[in-house]
Amino acid sequence: MSFPDHFSRVAGDYAASRPRYPDALFAWLASIAPGRRLAWDAGCGSGQASTALGAHFDRVVATDASTAQLAAAEPGAHVSYHEGRESNPALADRSVDLVTVAQAVHWFDRPQFWAEAHRVLAPDGVLAVWTYGVAQITPHVDAVIAPFYGDVLGPYWPPERAHCDTHYRDIGFPYATLPSPAFAMSATWSRAQLVAYLRTWSAVGQYLRREGVDPVLALEPALAAVWPDAVDRTVTWPLTVLAGRGQR
Repeated sequence: MSFPDHFSRVAGDYAASRPRYPDALFAWLASIAPGRRLAWDAGCGSGQASTALGAHFDRVVATDASTAQLAAAEPGAHVSYHEGRESNPALADRSVDLVTVAQAVHWFDRPQFWAEAHRVLAPDGVLAVWTYGVAQITPHVDAVIAPFYGDVLGPYWPPERAHCDTHYRDIGFPYATLPSPAFAMSATWSRAQLVAYLRTWSAVGQYLRREGVDPVLALEPALAAVWPDAVDRTVTWPLTVLAGRGQR
């Protein structure tokens, strides 16, 4: 079956350039799970969440439909990677303490995935999905990126991306949500690192395929005007986390 594959073309860059989720997120998820035997990280991509989960769980099964993404995934303690869609993991009924989806559930066939998560979750097991939007850097840098995101790339964003912009309010999460602490990703980056990250955006890939031109090239002079070469800046992405308990 086909799947919305927006990242295989940049699998290596995705693994190198995407930000890391905060350790506190995974400590909190482990603390609310009924056990720490098994976690399933669906839509794992190159394993940014999978390896972090491995610090808290005896075993992490990480699945993704993209062979290129899995080939670029980083190894991690207790983590095993498997090719597969979100609807058919080889996991036993009521066997999983925690199911996670990091910045990917908007790409899923969600009714199928919710049903599969419900099937595999252990009693009181936790399903957690999270997303992030446009990074916050400085007012001047943000003012350059905002029109690039909305005006230049607007027609090229896949429709599923809108769920990130609405902070998953309309994602159809199947359980009552648990109160969650506030989490954010943060990185100290050069301008070149930010540019490499922008090139992993799905809309940049769509633009390149349709127009034959890399849209980031036209953005770089405006970024350089507000971000000197030798300066590193703090880049922040607030997270929206939805977590809930499944069957009892």
